[in-house]
Amino acid sequence: MNKKTELEKVSAETMRFMRGKYNLDEVPGKYYEIDCLKFKQGKQTVLSINIHEDHFDFQIIYGKAERERFEARIGEFPREIRDLYNNSRALPDGLWMLIRVDDLITLEAVKHMIMIKKKPNRKPFPKESAVYGECGHRCDLCVHYVGGTADESFRKKLHEHVCRVYGWNPDDAIPPCNGCSNGGYDGKSGCEQKKCAKTKGVSRCMDCDEYACGKATAGWPPKIEAKFFRADDVTWAILPYVDGQYGN
Repeated sequence: MNKKTELEKVSAETMRFMRGKYNLDEVPGKYYEIDCLKFKQGKQTVLSINIHEDHFDFQIIYGKAERERFEARIGEFPREIRDLYNNSRALPDGLWMLIRVDDLITLEAVKHMIMIKKKPNRKPFPKESAVYGECGHRCDLCVHYVGGTADESFRKKLHEHVCRVYGWNPDDAIPPCNGCSNGGYDGKSGCEQKKCAKTKGVSRCMDCDEYACGKATAGWPPKIEAKFFRADDVTWAILPYVDGQYGN
């Protein structure tokens, strides 16, 4: 795997992890002149990522309680992480760590450091009433879905979030979809995902060798970028359209 491909995988996996585990605002900022993305709950910054062309710097600050939890498990971490922890500055507001991340192995260790900083707080949606499209989306959480027990007031709520995230005009009508098994949009087989699957010789996107892709899932691959998203917009306008984010 070349360095660029590895970094793209790090970027995508970071966003899948942070959005899948945590319900946090995503706030752009600057670290001196460097663009950064902060994951925040209120005024607390759980994680800040400085964005470079060839790597990311993950900034994590541990208070006393987090240091105690980390030190109780320090033997589980790679030597590079242990050395960085032992050599980092302890300031009045905590121990500041800036961790270079440019490969998936390092990212895996940093994930555990983030969970020491803050326990995951995202509550998964129940699967009992889940409806899945052939593209892998959660139909029952989709702004377009009008099949089954779809609630019009719920769709209106989703519409607000989707408009903010994707730049829709709030006054535009929402194209309805009855679900893949009932003809899709307007009772027809016209969705681009189904057309694409047919040309690839598969019955559904998830059976394709190229899945997940930008045609089947919105914003694929997800990436670390200095853009603002509210926590509830991530929940209602991004995650339903990410393959496997809520479990298939």
